[in-house]
Parts: sequence; structure tokens; C-alpha cells
Amino acid sequence: MIYISKKVLEIKLLIMNKKYKILGVIPVRGGSKGVPRKNIKLLNGKPLLYYMLTSALKSKTFDYVAVSSEDDEILDIAGRYGKKNKKFILIKRPKNLALDSTPTLPVIQHAVVQLEKEKKIKFDYIVLLHAVSPLTYADDIDKVVEKLIRTKADSVVSVYEVPGGYHPVKMKKIVKDRLYQYVPSMPEKSFRRQDFDSIYKRAGGIYAVKRDVVMKNLFSLGFFCGKVTRPYIITPPERAIDIDDEVDFFVAEKIGKKLRIFK
Repeated sequence: MIYISKKVLEIKLLIMNKKYKILGVIPVRGGSKGVPRKNIKLLNGKPLLYYMLTSALKSKTFDYVAVSSEDDEILDIAGRYGKKNKKFILIKRPKNLALDSTPTLPVIQHAVVQLEKEKKIKFDYIVLLHAVSPLTYADDIDKVVEKLIRTKADSVVSVYEVPGGYHPVKMKKIVKDRLYQYVPSMPEKSFRRQDFDSIYKRAGGIYAVKRDVVMKNLFSLGFFCGKVTRPYIITPPERAIDIDDEVDFFVAEKIGKKLRIFK
């Protein structure tokens, strides 16, 4: 991973912002299943969505940061934290885009279409930011976008290194009470972690993508990953926690305090 000093990054972003239009979208639905009202459940005394929204607004990347929700309470809470920032926008999405079965893509496309019409501009890059990744820094967002533009990739996605004990080589499946290698082409021939290649999992927090890849659904590599997708590695990997259940709230608060992200 190429290291970029904060000052150099700021200069690069200033240059980019004059040339490119960049939209950040935070989709927050009211009807989460695992943890009811998850996106506004308190984490270290603040609603979960507060953390990603704050990082996005602190980022030097965006022309606009939009929070998209069908839920009036969520929009109201987001508005309390973002209303003083000129690049902050609330989007009331239709309820048919907030069902359990609704994919993320049409939600983001809806935001792009609405804002391009309202602001009379065309964005060059779209950045999907998930509120369930509360330990994401503004600096992470800036570096992801800088890498996307610098490398001319289709997308840059935040990832983290997976511990060796969870390597795919060790994964099995059970069929009719028999164990089989989950990935047949990756037989478990070695048992020492140091013999395994490093592997990475999507962190879930940041997906920076060219506009046309989003609007034309050119995600050939997987979730919000275009044909040429480059990684941004979150370090330490503990910061990549993805809030999915009650236990994750507890763990995220402990990590946030340990890393002094939470005061």
C-alpha cells in the first residue's frame, strides 16, 4: 500500500475537487431485522449513523454527502448532526426502496438521479458509505477516493486482513454427514498459518466507484466491485468491525475506546 502524507493528500484532494464531482451516500433503513432500529441505536452515547456521517462530513473528498432513508425519525436524527454542513443533504426515499428484499444498488441510483436533477450537475464518482462501520476515519475515505482517481480503477473497496485461522484452506462443508473441502481447488496440505497467503475480506465501510459503473450496474467482481477493483486496507483490522448484532455493539465500543476513537 502506498503511503501518502496527510499534507500531500490534502493538496491532491483540493486539485481533484476542482476537477471532479464526488457524491457520498449513506443509506440507512428503518426496518433492520437483526437489531431493531439498528442505525439509530446508541453506540458510546451516539446513534450508530453518527459515526460514519461525521467521518463523511469531515472528509475533504465530497461535494455532497447524502443520507438516504424512508424513515422520518432517522432523517431527523441525521439532520441534527449534519444540518450545519453545506454539503449535507437528506434524501427521503420511497418505501419500495426500503424493503427487506431491496438491494443497495437501486437506493444509490435513486440518490444519484435525484441529486443530479436537483443540483443540475453530473457526478464523476459515487462513494457508498455504510453506517454499520462506525470506526471508519475521514482519512480512510479520502485515501480510498484518491486511490480510485489516481489509479483510474473502476472501484476501490475497503478491506481488512483475515486472521490465518479463518483461511479458506481450513474451511469445510458437511454433505450427508461427511466433511468435504469447501473450496475443492484449495486442499489443506499445510497446517501452519505462516505457510498461508494473506487473505482479505471486504470491510463493508467504503466503496468508491466510477459513476457509470454504478448507473449501468457494471459490477462484475461482486458487491460494488467493478471489473478493475483495487483494495484499501483498513488497519488495524479491528477497525473494520461491521455492526450486525447486539454483540457487535459491545465489541465496537470496546475497540473504539481501546483505540481512543471514542472519548
